[in-house]
Amino acid sequence: MSDSFDVDAVLLDLDGTLLDTVADLAAATNAMLVEGGRAPLDLETVAAYVGKGAAVLVHRALGGGLDARVPADEFEPAMAAFMRHYERENGLRAVPYDGALEGLEAMRAKGLALACVTNKPQRFADALLERCAMARYFRLVVGGDALERRKPDPLPMRHAAERLGVEPARCLAIGDSVNDALAARAAGMPVLAVPYGYNEGRDVRELDVDGIVASLAEAAGRIRSRRTG
Repeated sequence: MSDSFDVDAVLLDLDGTLLDTVADLAAATNAMLVEGGRAPLDLETVAAYVGKGAAVLVHRALGGGLDARVPADEFEPAMAAFMRHYERENGLRAVPYDGALEGLEAMRAKGLALACVTNKPQRFADALLERCAMARYFRLVVGGDALERRKPDPLPMRHAAERLGVEPARCLAIGDSVNDALAARAAGMPVLAVPYGYNEGRDVRELDVDGIVASLAEAAGRIRSRRTG
């Protein structure tokens, strides 16, 4: 595992990396379930279902498992309900993880180009970052519905690198889940993981990453940038 990273850009995941958003997601998920006559889920179950975007979360909540998929006639009205409820809940309880703001400040001070690459739908990602006073740090936000494919596909990572004008190998990815690790590896980027987010119930130490950092502040301390000499 690398001790330090000589890069020009950092691509950060949102939910589970920058912000603890599971309470908002659980509120919207449970409002959807109750509206459909189902029992609500506990916070830990919803947290385990987070990671591959809103649609997968809805399938998992309806079907009761990580691999669950429900028929379209069941999924579509539930998805519409989730989106309606999440519009209301998004950002109400979200809080930055310890060291997240300090890490962003330190990265920006090093002259690094920052992008947020998330599986959250674009309009919700933009609104959340604004509400939590983080939008100002990012030159680019790539939502889960902005492109044809989302993480763990490498397309969003490569797109972000291209938009920032930085070679993929000069971009450090930071996330909390297997989706982040797979996307970064396939895009040819070094990747760090944080241990406190949402990894579908898996131990973050199982991931193929270049290191695990306790916070984004610690991650910033491991980055060297040519832009600052």
